[in-house]
Amino acid sequence: MLSGKRWLNLVLFILTILSTYFVGYLWGINYLFAGQNPDEISGALNLSLFLEPALIKLSLVYSLSLLVILLGHELGHYLTCRRYRVQASLPFFIPAPTLIGTLGAFIRIKSPLTRREELFDVGANGPITGFLLSVPALFAGLQLSRLIPALPRESSILFGEPLLLKLFVRLTFGPVAQNQDLILHPLAVAGWVGLLVTSFNLFPVGQLDGGHILYALFGEKIRKLAPGIILILLVLGIFYWAGWLIWAVLISVMGLRHPPVAASGQGFSRRRIFLSLAVALIFILSFIPAPISGNSLLDLLK
Repeated sequence: MLSGKRWLNLVLFILTILSTYFVGYLWGINYLFAGQNPDEISGALNLSLFLEPALIKLSLVYSLSLLVILLGHELGHYLTCRRYRVQASLPFFIPAPTLIGTLGAFIRIKSPLTRREELFDVGANGPITGFLLSVPALFAGLQLSRLIPALPRESSILFGEPLLLKLFVRLTFGPVAQNQDLILHPLAVAGWVGLLVTSFNLFPVGQLDGGHILYALFGEKIRKLAPGIILILLVLGIFYWAGWLIWAVLISVMGLRHPPVAASGQGFSRRRIFLSLAVALIFILSFIPAPISGNSLLDLLK
């Protein structure tokens, strides 16, 4: 039998399957009908559409792809904890009625990490795994995506493009004209969400993965950086995307100061130094200043 907490893990996972499936259904409708005559679309949207095989397939593709990415991220943390005999919970998924269907997932580390090398590995292996799963989803999804004549901006939700997406779009479609819009296949959307989650977690502050990595590298020296990171998030929220303001509050509530972890005195291996540079590159490729365009605090106050 499952224990009480494992029941919670299972229930949250099932609810997240349902929430991401529903959002995948909406992304499937967008993929199939974007750019069509509004009268044709309204005529096609009826109850029988819920049983449309093509939409069911697209919904499952989005839901399962995103769950694999999120699960891979958390298993990167969990299995590293197991390797160092650090007690950790199974992943908790967070279903949510948002444009992506979830607020991500997390594990609880129940026993202290005793060395910075352990802290580095636990912090880095999650986002590295999530990124490595997001990249093929994004690239393969772009091969199934399509260009259409530009839609009216007042009726569109425009999503920001991380640097990696811009590179892949250029490779796949060449230069995209201003009078064209790219309609992403749900698989590509799942890859985009994976990059977004990766960049969120790699902010170098507090209890985030990036905070763990930076503390492992530099110790207490990073304490003075935390207020500056929060200030950057506030500026991003004012001028780019208001969601950064919420992220700044959540990070502050979780705690800006990292719990002390002892250094081994042996220094970091070349492999970990290389991985730290790889993680920095992953953040640069994944970061999206405005995940949703036109939703800065200034835009919302207009």
